[in-house]
Amino acid sequence: MFQSFNAPSKTDHTPQRIAVLRAAMEKANIDVFLVPRGDEHKGEYVAARSERLSWLTGFTGSAGLAVIGLERAVLFVDGRYTVQAQGQVPKKLFEIEEVTGPRTEDWLIEVLPDGGTVGFDPMLHSLAEIERATALLKPKKFKLKPVLHNLVDMIWGSDQPAPPRAPIVPHPVALAGRSADDKIANIQKALTAANQDAAVLTAPDSICWLLNIRGGDIPHTPVVLAFAIVPKRGKVELFLDPKRLDSETKAHIKGVARVRPPAAFKEQLVNLAKLKKTVRLDPLSCNWWIARQLGGPKKVARGTDPCLLPKAIKTKAEIRGMRKAHLRDGVAVCQFLAWLDREAPKGRVDEISAARQLESFRTNTGKLKEISFDTISGSGPHGAIVHYRVTERSNCKLCLGELYLVDSGAQYRDGTTDITRTIAIGEPSAEMRDRFTRVLKGHIAIATARFPKGSNGMTLDPMARHALWQGGFDFDHGTGHGVGSYLSVHEGPQSISKRGVAQIEPGMIISNEPGYYKQGAYGIRIENLVLVLPAKKTTDGDRAMLSFETLTLAPIDRRLVEPALLTMEEWAWLDNYHARVRDEIGPKLAPSDQRWLTTACRPL
Repeated sequence: MFQSFNAPSKTDHTPQRIAVLRAAMEKANIDVFLVPRGDEHKGEYVAARSERLSWLTGFTGSAGLAVIGLERAVLFVDGRYTVQAQGQVPKKLFEIEEVTGPRTEDWLIEVLPDGGTVGFDPMLHSLAEIERATALLKPKKFKLKPVLHNLVDMIWGSDQPAPPRAPIVPHPVALAGRSADDKIANIQKALTAANQDAAVLTAPDSICWLLNIRGGDIPHTPVVLAFAIVPKRGKVELFLDPKRLDSETKAHIKGVARVRPPAAFKEQLVNLAKLKKTVRLDPLSCNWWIARQLGGPKKVARGTDPCLLPKAIKTKAEIRGMRKAHLRDGVAVCQFLAWLDREAPKGRVDEISAARQLESFRTNTGKLKEISFDTISGSGPHGAIVHYRVTERSNCKLCLGELYLVDSGAQYRDGTTDITRTIAIGEPSAEMRDRFTRVLKGHIAIATARFPKGSNGMTLDPMARHALWQGGFDFDHGTGHGVGSYLSVHEGPQSISKRGVAQIEPGMIISNEPGYYKQGAYGIRIENLVLVLPAKKTTDGDRAMLSFETLTLAPIDRRLVEPALLTMEEWAWLDNYHARVRDEIGPKLAPSDQRWLTTACRPL
């Protein structure tokens, strides 16, 4: 199994750990200490060693910030995690706040006396974060104090997990579609055009994409934790332990990069500053410590990670691979859904057994390298927790009359998948059918959208919400995120969301996943991945329009659809989608599963 269902955190020790942390804060003359959920690379997913927020507070979500004062403490989370946080974090110790704008600084201004000191680990906060905090807290004369030895690490001590050392392997050009030489040359051309001497890369997926390597330093994400510097001429400098490279990977990297030990990273940053080189870094993802080594915020050239956009626009080889991966994954998911329909009504299936069974079908493909994230397997009220993670402690049966939400994905060498289906266990209520159909209408609106060049995710997002809004409903997460090619299941810059400002470009892959969540009752989400197609003119139109191709192949539960709420066009889309699923997946299934699929995909 690629996932564990042990309880990921316990709060029994939280009061003691908070008390010890506060003692360390007093000793360091700090009034508040910031504990983010993140690492030096500012990515969404982190190694066990960097799970400081979970270890300290009990909160296991992938985004959050604890602000620990000497007397009060608060946990900030986004809309995906408010319900989860309330169930995981001791309420006697923590206030729980949903992140809305500069709420962290507002809380500090409310709690701290003028001139208070805010301690932070300079490796764990971006340049942009610290600059914003400095500006907002300046009127109160607060001091932001970098703490080079993280106070949580001091308390964690020898129990803190060791740094990961997973194998590092080359990623074939046949799957990548471009050589590392070609990618580096294009990045260097962009640096020269911008009159910049070098770029610092901090995102592991950017480094792995650029050098055509893969690893396993983060659970479910095949990346290597490393830093890199790309000069405008010459070889890339890759900072990681050379002992981690076998002969094959050394030979692969040798022609394009010079491998240096991690300790040399600071030395090289300082040298670039001394030589007064113009060094580009992304203030949103590059940590504050790196900016300081380069001479401070005023000395660096600010710009987005130069790998971000070219990585997001998939090559023809990557698109071919993604289609193959989704066809393979569709077979496994359909096998699972057929099994679920047979077994769940008997009362024999629980959230863990369902997740295990789904993973086993993917394993049986013979191509599974990893799952792309811990499976969200939530029955009834658990489905309303957007990023619910089942444990042996929370596990429950799938019961008649409830909805079951399963959000899962796979990592294959030729592609990354992510799919969510909501299944009726027994007879759904009229309310469930209404909400599900409204979510489906939003899903179809995105799947069938045509939009002009230059459009961004903010433009598309209301399409997914319109049917819900008309009934007075909404959901508190984005409609879609970018997906990597055997890399991170969440990648930018593209997204379909209220904050999605990046332009949607042909070749990008994005999730389409509107939802609805009734706290304490059920959750609904329908997710497919879509590929952005090149712009084309319609017969009568005068402007070329971009559109989407749906990659994911698995039936949507017809038992939850209220046909009267669908337009004829929406009705036709669902029937056509199901016909495609039946035709492409059916021949690859065993006869019993094939019969199930035929029924599941019959026209409305």
